Amino acid sequence: MDLTAMLSKVLIGNGLITAFIVIGITNLIAYKMAGLTKGRIHGSAVAIFFGLILAYIGGGSKGLATIPLFAGVGLMGGAMFRDFAIVSTAFGADLREIKKVGAVGVLSLVFGLITSWIAGVAVAYALGYRDSVSLCTIGAGVATFVVGPVTGAALGASSEVIAISIAAGVVKSVLVMILTPFVAKWVGLDNPQSAMVFGGLMGTTSGTAAGMAAVDPKLVPYAAMTATFYTGSGCLTFPSIFYFLTKAIFG
Repeated sequence: MDLTAMLSKVLIGNGLITAFIVIGITNLIAYKMAGLTKGRIHGSAVAIFFGLILAYIGGGSKGLATIPLFAGVGLMGGAMFRDFAIVSTAFGADLREIKKVGAVGVLSLVFGLITSWIAGVAVAYALGYRDSVSLCTIGAGVATFVVGPVTGAALGASSEVIAISIAAGVVKSVLVMILTPFVAKWVGLDNPQSAMVFGGLMGTTSGTAAGMAAVDPKLVPYAAMTATFYTGSGCLTFPSIFYFLTKAIFG
């Protein structure tokens, strides 16, 4: 057995460790490239862009994880590690600051979900979709790329529609990452309260976390916390309340 075959066997046999190495190298390159923008674009945005390219190269239903050598990426990028990252980020928030936001934070969540639903349904309708299931699923995708597939699975949407909902959520996430540093000063995004409202309006946890990291890393837990509530609320309301609203309007 030659050296290449031996190395390949070791990497495949330790898939999760290989995934950490791959993601670590990808992040290193991404953050180095983001550094050239002098903080205007966060490294997370560049890393996700690289991730999309790698997923395209991998092909198949699991992206890069389709290739046996990188199968561990599927586990590392799964729900377990995602939820752990979200919860651990939220632990950095101060309860006293959270209490200060009060009803405004709740209203930001409601307004954020409603605007995502309206925007998503409008885009889906423009694309030629007329059935309530497809309209609501794509609307849910605009909320986040997690809410989209959850809603689609609950309503029995086609795989094509679910894929569109995920794509819509990813595009929104990347846009939030990139644009947040540019609008932060204009909208007064410089304190925990405004960060929580921002997270409630935007909703995408990865997008708001990366965007706020480029503005002020200390504000990341606050934006991430309401964004997490946004995702949970979306998973509950889109397959139910928003679906019935869509059905009542479009039949």
